[in-house]
Amino acid sequence: MTDMAFRAERLLQRQAESSGGAQTAEQRQRAIRRLASLGEMTGGIAHDLRNILAIVESGLRLAERKADQPESVRAFIAAAREGVDRGVELISQLLAFADDREPNLQVRDLNELVSFSAPFLRYGAGPGVRVRLELGSDIPSCLIDPALFDAAVLNIVLNARDALRGGGEIWIGTERLVATNCAPGGPAPGTYARLRVKDKGCGMSQEVLQKVLDPFFTTKGENGTGMGLAQVRTFMQMVGGHLSIASERGTGTTVDLLFPLPEAAT
Repeated sequence: MTDMAFRAERLLQRQAESSGGAQTAEQRQRAIRRLASLGEMTGGIAHDLRNILAIVESGLRLAERKADQPESVRAFIAAAREGVDRGVELISQLLAFADDREPNLQVRDLNELVSFSAPFLRYGAGPGVRVRLELGSDIPSCLIDPALFDAAVLNIVLNARDALRGGGEIWIGTERLVATNCAPGGPAPGTYARLRVKDKGCGMSQEVLQKVLDPFFTTKGENGTGMGLAQVRTFMQMVGGHLSIASERGTGTTVDLLFPLPEAAT
């Protein structure tokens, strides 16, 4: 049991005793799990907010440098404002988790969401990295929580940026995917809207790849929380989708997010 969970359990026990034991064991266990998860998520949320603030700061700094070019200034301020909006959405999702509300699942156009996020992702990738979009046609509408989607894709893009090290390109594509096999660890058979993020960075060994989704596992030393991809996996589980990662050292990494269609939830 984590320290957070232990403290939560002691607190809930005291509350139950003071209320005459009205709280059921099931309620206590549910609250313990939620509080423990919230504590474990804190580092990852802080990491995401730090990245968002860095994007806002970058936009404002560039606006200062181009003070004599009003059109450029407006564009940089607009990008900084988007960063602020994303930060607000991220905090809203944290509060929703704390309040035990369900994710805000919506039937959305995947291409539309990616296009809307593109300027934000480009600022996150930084000046030395090109973000290239190749959005497919005939992409089915799918089930997505838009705010959690933004946070998940930003996490993946930032990981790709770090893997490129000396700069390069991050490729983001969408397509309709029909899964037919029931391979262990693979998606259930059916039709999905797939988002693929690919880089040709340093890649990962198979040993690292097997651990990369574990909470708190990081290859970034003190600069990493080990919660980014773990949060992405949780997000995909919440929407009923699938996450897969393929990587090879010296070759690069490919991350696939498969979003279910609305009828798959019925």
